[in-house]
Order: sequence, then structure tokens, then C-alpha cells
Amino acid sequence: MEQIIANGLYLGAQYALIALGLTLIFSLMNVLNFAHGQMYVFGGFVTYTVVVQFGLPFIVGLLASAAILAILGAAIEKFLFAPVVRRSKRDESTMLLAAGIAFFLDAVILLLFGEKQRGVPKVVNGVFNWDMRIIMPYDRILIGVLAILLIVAFIGFMNYSRAGRAMRALAQDRMAAQLMGVDVSRYSMLGFALGAMLAGLVGGLLVTITGVNLGMGGPTSIKAFLMIMIGGAGVISGAIAGGFILGMMESVGLTVLSAYGDITYLVIFASLMVSLASRPQGLMGKPWG
Repeated sequence: MEQIIANGLYLGAQYALIALGLTLIFSLMNVLNFAHGQMYVFGGFVTYTVVVQFGLPFIVGLLASAAILAILGAAIEKFLFAPVVRRSKRDESTMLLAAGIAFFLDAVILLLFGEKQRGVPKVVNGVFNWDMRIIMPYDRILIGVLAILLIVAFIGFMNYSRAGRAMRALAQDRMAAQLMGVDVSRYSMLGFALGAMLAGLVGGLLVTITGVNLGMGGPTSIKAFLMIMIGGAGVISGAIAGGFILGMMESVGLTVLSAYGDITYLVIFASLMVSLASRPQGLMGKPWG
């Protein structure tokens, strides 16, 4: 049981960080970023390139992923999403744009990095063993702790910084925030940049554990959508809860259900459908309409 909980917390911390970026973008712009998984993959490849190809420390690769993905996110919002949101009243327009960006990033990743699996050497060697109850490599513990610290830093930024409060006001009521003097264009771009940066950071963190390859973008986006559906779209606390719930469900499923075949996500999807039928807004979301 202790091992299942430890694995669930480790997975949940990574998943929550991914979901935070996606739900931030959704709350600010009402846009489902289908390219979120590709941004995660791009961040992983940037860290790989800096650490393995250039021989620089892991922390430098992680910072490079954060910076490059923040710039990429800001550019995508300013030159692609902002004009579409301004000129079109149809939600389908932003959805098609997001899907197009996902395919475009896949092509860019293939061109720049290839399709092979890439990884970074372990940051920390050794294995933690607590009386055979919890066995976990030290590098996973380090990555899990870093992910939790990043979640705490994100919550602090959103609650106590001027930019964070402006983005929260924008997410709650876009028109009212604009009337109060909030620069909607500026903070929408900042929010998209921050969301993309979080995706890149998770990719940079996990490239040391699972590696990264071209095909990981789509499944990562699906998991991110699952998390915000569980917790509630556009709700920060819901994204965190959804991440940890999915992590725990995956940990339990891979341990308990493994004897019955690879049915973990079949059970998760079935549970999600039942949950959405009774509470379509998610655990912490407000009723729509």
C-alpha cells in the first residue's frame, strides 16, 4: 500500500503541473490548447539537447526549456490565438487552430530532433528503500519534490504577485477586468507563456526518467484533458486535484489490475464517464451555463 501511495504522489505531482498549464490557458482565453502535449515534448527535447549535446548541467537545460517554451507560448498567443479570438466568435476557430499548431509542432520536433527516443543521464544515483515498503530511485524523489515546489511557486505567484492577481481577475470576468484597467492582451499573452512554460518544465523534468519521443505529445494532451475534466476546467485547485487523482488511479490500476491485462485506462475512462454524468463541471468547477 505504501508503495502504491508513493508512486501515486510521484505521478500526481507531474500530472498536476501539466494540468496547471492547460487550465491556466483555458481559464484566461477559453481555449483548449491541443498542442499542450507537444509543448511538453519540445521542452523535453530542449533539455536533452542542452545537457547531452552541449554538455551543460541539468539545471541549465531545465531553465532553457522554461525560457524557450515561454517565448514560444507568448509568440503563439500574440500572433495566432489573439487575432483569431479577436476576429472570430466561433469556438471552433480556436479549436482548429490549436489542432493545427499541434500538428505543426510535431513536424518541427521531427525536423529538429528526429523520431528516436532520447533521454538524459540520471541526475542522482541510488535507490531509497524503506524497510521494503517503499522502494524508489532517488532521481524520482528529486523530480517529484521539484514538481511539488514548482506547484507551490505557481500558487504563490498567482495569489500574491500583481500579474497573478490580474490573471485571476481576467479568468473570473474578462469584461470586468478590462473595465478595471487590466491589460487583457498583455496578461493573456503572459498566461499563455506561463502555461507553455509549465509544460516545457515537466518535459524537462521527466526526460531524465522516462525519456522523450515524438509520439508522446498526443497521449500527454489526452491525460491533461482528463485531469481538468476530473477537477474542473479553468479551476487551478481542480487541476491540482485532477492531477493527483489521476496519478493515484494510475498507480492503483497498474498494481492491482495488472493481473487482468492492460485495462487501467479502460477503468479510468469508464470511471470518468460515470463521474461526468453526475457532475459534468468536475469536482471543483462551477456549473456551466
